[in-house]
Amino acid sequence: MVVQHNMQAANASRMLNITSNAQSKSTEKLSSGYKINRAADDAAGLSISEKMRKQIRGLDQASTNAQDGVSAVQTAEGALTEVHSMLQRMNELAVQASNGTNSESDRASIQDEINQLTTEIDRVAETTKFNETYLLKGDYGTKTIQIKAHDAGLDGTLTQNTTKATFTVKSLSMGDKVTIGGTEYRIGVYGNTTANQIANAKTILNGGQDFATGSVVKIDGKSFTMVASGKTNVKTSELAIDELDKFIGKGSTVEYNGKEVTLFNEQTTAAAHTGTDTKDATLISQEQAYKLMANELKAASSIGASQVIAAPTTKVGTADMTATNANIITKAAETDKVSFTMTKGTNTVQKDLTFNLHVGSDADMTNKIGVTISDMSSASLGVEGLNVADATGKAATYAIDAIADAVEKVSAQRSSLGAIQNRLEHTIANVDNVVENTNAAESRIRDTDMADEMVNYSKNNILAQAGQAMLAQANQATQGVLSILG
Repeated sequence: MVVQHNMQAANASRMLNITSNAQSKSTEKLSSGYKINRAADDAAGLSISEKMRKQIRGLDQASTNAQDGVSAVQTAEGALTEVHSMLQRMNELAVQASNGTNSESDRASIQDEINQLTTEIDRVAETTKFNETYLLKGDYGTKTIQIKAHDAGLDGTLTQNTTKATFTVKSLSMGDKVTIGGTEYRIGVYGNTTANQIANAKTILNGGQDFATGSVVKIDGKSFTMVASGKTNVKTSELAIDELDKFIGKGSTVEYNGKEVTLFNEQTTAAAHTGTDTKDATLISQEQAYKLMANELKAASSIGASQVIAAPTTKVGTADMTATNANIITKAAETDKVSFTMTKGTNTVQKDLTFNLHVGSDADMTNKIGVTISDMSSASLGVEGLNVADATGKAATYAIDAIADAVEKVSAQRSSLGAIQNRLEHTIANVDNVVENTNAAESRIRDTDMADEMVNYSKNNILAQAGQAMLAQANQATQGVLSILG
């Protein structure tokens, strides 16, 4: 029996320490809820868990970012809803002002409301903001935009690219009718003598040939049957082919074989013609018709532009239109198309506002969702300085097209914002799903299984009590030495 090395006590003490350490770890796991409280608990598990935590917390913030983006988009889209409403009201007013029953004072009153609505559109664009970011007035810096061209209600085809617009119509011939600016015009028959005018009329009505014997020609509303030379009989309404000049004169209207022409009251050469008949303002030359068309295209396409556009360049076929009526007629015989090309009007507006929503936990640029909102001021929409108060109502009529373009632009912007909002809602749902599943995976790695750990704790608790009892017994065993020494 020895007392220097009580191996039973030493063994019991060692085992008790082991049990106490295990019990301490179980207590820590049970009290914290984590089975990994330090790297020593599970070095690899800790590394994996921390990476998952980084992703989870990053995605949580990404979901918040996306929700903030939805709020910003909804704010902008809500403001544009009111802009849409104002544009619809402006369209009503323009249609009303286009009606010929309105007096100048009526149109002035309509113009007052148009002005107020335009100012309000600018105010909405200037003041709408989210978290101190102005959403509808663009970004720093300016850019130049082109204002759409319009066809002024003319019967033709309008095509346009970024900077140019081309309007194409069928070429006009003597006897044709055309509506320009709401007025119907007739293309008159020119000539420096009555005989020359009649010859030109025959060119249009019968290909340059004499009217056929037995055919019917209506002159100024009265019908005549064509007969051989020298056989004119007024009583029977028979008219000799060689005596047309006795019944057809300046200003006469001649109908033949379903076609109709009217002679100018002014007898001159084509080059010297003024373009408009001296006694009938609706009787014009081809050249004058093209000039009127060009003026209407210019007026209709200048609305909303900061500067009035230049007069369109007019071509008959591929040849530039000259100042002489004769050349126009000659060229019209070569081609059936007349084109008007104009440079589109411009406005200087603010650059588009662009901001990116970061909707992921990584630095990957694919986690960025870009939001672009154009300047929504009246200048950008093409309705700045809209005028509907002219005496004729034509300006109001052309304003309808300009307002339609503005409605289309706001619709496109709202559509874009709506698409982004839908995308963000899907993004939020996906991110939240990833967070939930990653949380579940991280929990399996790091969280304590309370039931299993309680079993370990109970086991270690019993072992600790047993170890304490055995240590006491081992220490008591050496007390027998005292009886020997006594």
